[in-house]
Amino acid sequence: MLSPLRRWIRDQPLSSGTSCVRRGLCSRRHSLWILLILLVVCIAIQTFVAHQARNDRITGLPHLRFTVSKQHLFPTVQNVWEGSHSESSLAGKPDVKSLQTEQTAERQHQNKGYRKPPDYILSRHVDKISTLATGSHMGSSKVSPEKLLLRKHGNKFSPRLPDTLVHSTRKVLTAATDKRLLNTPTPSSFLKGHINSVHTKATCHPKSHIVFLKTHKTASSTILNILYRYGEINNLTFALPLNKHSQLFYPFIFASHFVEGVSSRRVREFHIMCNHMRFRKSEVAKVMPEDTFYFSILRHPVAMMESIFMYYKSIPAFHKTHSLNEFLDNSWRNYNSSVNNNHYAHNILAFDFGFDNNVAADAGDLEHRIGMAIAAIEQDFHLILISEYFDESMILLKHALCWSVEDVVYFKLNSRSELTRHPLLPNTAEKIKRWNALDWRIYLHFNTTFWHKVYSLVGQEQMKKEVSQLRELQAKLANTCLKDGRAVDPSQIKDAGLKPFQYGAAVIQGYNLNPHLDRHTKTKCQRLITPELQYTDRLYTQQFPELAAKHRQANRIAPQHQRSVGASMMGMVLAREAHQRQIIRRKFSNLKNQNASRSALLTHTEANNKTKMP
Repeated sequence: MLSPLRRWIRDQPLSSGTSCVRRGLCSRRHSLWILLILLVVCIAIQTFVAHQARNDRITGLPHLRFTVSKQHLFPTVQNVWEGSHSESSLAGKPDVKSLQTEQTAERQHQNKGYRKPPDYILSRHVDKISTLATGSHMGSSKVSPEKLLLRKHGNKFSPRLPDTLVHSTRKVLTAATDKRLLNTPTPSSFLKGHINSVHTKATCHPKSHIVFLKTHKTASSTILNILYRYGEINNLTFALPLNKHSQLFYPFIFASHFVEGVSSRRVREFHIMCNHMRFRKSEVAKVMPEDTFYFSILRHPVAMMESIFMYYKSIPAFHKTHSLNEFLDNSWRNYNSSVNNNHYAHNILAFDFGFDNNVAADAGDLEHRIGMAIAAIEQDFHLILISEYFDESMILLKHALCWSVEDVVYFKLNSRSELTRHPLLPNTAEKIKRWNALDWRIYLHFNTTFWHKVYSLVGQEQMKKEVSQLRELQAKLANTCLKDGRAVDPSQIKDAGLKPFQYGAAVIQGYNLNPHLDRHTKTKCQRLITPELQYTDRLYTQQFPELAAKHRQANRIAPQHQRSVGASMMGMVLAREAHQRQIIRRKFSNLKNQNASRSALLTHTEANNKTKMP
């Protein structure tokens, strides 16, 4: 229906006045349409720009190999150590005045910088760690996790670490850097957990050049299995130990020729290095490509020391003591650093990272060593995981490597039976912290940086969601793969080839596969439960079939009294490693003997010349 005004205009004769009115109305309508179109175009452009900026902020992080997090979280460490980390630089002494200034700044911020774990994690871990300390099961109905954390002296073992101890490890940070760290805003999209995992996978590429420093008694065997599975499925090449060893000649400091295929140049490119070694970045870099992603894992030194004491009970430092508390009461009398394998008993984390582990809690240069060790680890490693938060660590690793949840799913490997775990008294725990002071302070620092990365790179809500997805997938795989759906003692394992190596006083559990699995499912499940030694041996055989055949031929003279395939294989591995260590030591001793012989010959010659003189 036309309006009365328009009907009147239409009915009027086309005079000059009416034609002007009609043209004015038409031009106004056209102008309105043009303005509407321009408005839509402007809104579309603004939406596109905002969307692109948000994508760059979210998806740009995985491509930077955690460089962004290092620059924003610890810019002073990054700037100081960029391009200057070497063995000679580690020998330098810190400036006393700057350390005093930094300590003053740390005291000012001691109640601000630590980010505590989310509540859903606290309730899961406080009881378990407190049981280790007291030997009693403290249910949530008796003592809530938050009360435990807020108790003045009750946070000895809780995941909520003491703020004063956390900040005392930051000896390498300046006051300005610490202030910038504490006041750095975290994007709300991260904190709320609104990261689109599908979008992230579409915009980042999975990393395949990886170095994992496998530390001792930190759940590192489980991570090794994850890397082995990923590499085998994707046809990647492993930097495996020379001559079919199980370790990269640990405890010797790593050298590039310890890797099979380096000296012979059989391998053009290595993708993954993950066997036990004593770390040295300069030598590792000779083997691995420049874009390699470096990561490792730490464990609370108290729980780790209890595990080490049980597993390495036969080493000289522990052999004559009946309990861990007894060893700690006489530690310096029982411990001799020059004796083989005694390094397991003292600051083992620092030792594995390549640092001198023989430092006392009251040493005058302890703070200097702590600062230099932390700065070096920050420089060399893109990510440090925490064993106490293993599921969260796997999700963080998944984001860092741009992998899927299926890639980081796991069953616990090389884990002890609960019957061999012994609760510790609180005073024993304090003795462990003091005895392993270097490890303790390193752990405190990287526990803090771990949560900074969780909050900034994943977000609490997204982390909770993905951890739940990981556990659901694990439950499904356990129901599919495992007989009885759980780990069993080694005496109950039916397949000798899947029995883990037993060492020390610990009882290492394993798994039985469900019968009647189809071929594809059985292969997938078998990879999940294959112990470290057997998996390493299999990968070596796949990667170096000719060398593996030669080793099999040489090992036919192995003792026939071994009762199981696993025990026989481990006996051969230990024999090979012992033989190789003897060769290395013999070379050193021969060199020393040659030098001694030369000096003795010179001395004898000089003496003869003197006697012949008139």
